[in-house]
Amino acid sequence: MMTETARNYGGSFYDLAVEENKADEVLSQLEDVQKILNDNPDYLRLLSEPSINKDERIGLLDEAFASQLWPYLLNFLKLLCERGLLGEFRGCVKEYKRRYNKDHGIAEATVTSAAELSDSQKAALLKKLEEMSGKKVDMICYVNPALIGGIRLDMEGKRYDGTAASRMEAIRSLIESAPLQ
Repeated sequence: MMTETARNYGGSFYDLAVEENKADEVLSQLEDVQKILNDNPDYLRLLSEPSINKDERIGLLDEAFASQLWPYLLNFLKLLCERGLLGEFRGCVKEYKRRYNKDHGIAEATVTSAAELSDSQKAALLKKLEEMSGKKVDMICYVNPALIGGIRLDMEGKRYDGTAASRMEAIRSLIESAPLQ
């Protein structure tokens, strides 16, 4: 669930990037920074540590990103750091990407399967989703063995659940609601 803070900051930052004609470049950089922070959770904790002086934490951001990022993005990270809001960064990226996709006619799809899909399965599914929606689709795949089999698709606010687990739950509900004779 995205917070109102992330929605506001991420949306405002998207507006700035659009105004500066940098939306594509910034999206790529945001995703790179998010990957770095995801891969290095200790670094994020360090940047959020209140016992470390704010200037030192901001200096760490300069050291890590000054030569790699659009200056406004670096300033955005510094602003989040100064205000103790780096924990909202993931939500900011999500809101930025949501707005970007909306403006560019891109549908977001989340596919969850019981086992890893092969590259050919992913390609075929992506093609089918693009045909169905009439849009370019940004597809993210996850694996959840608890689904037992099949896939669950979340796209454009709708869920399509073709998993064995959901079918078993439907059968269980049907049996439980059947009158005993």
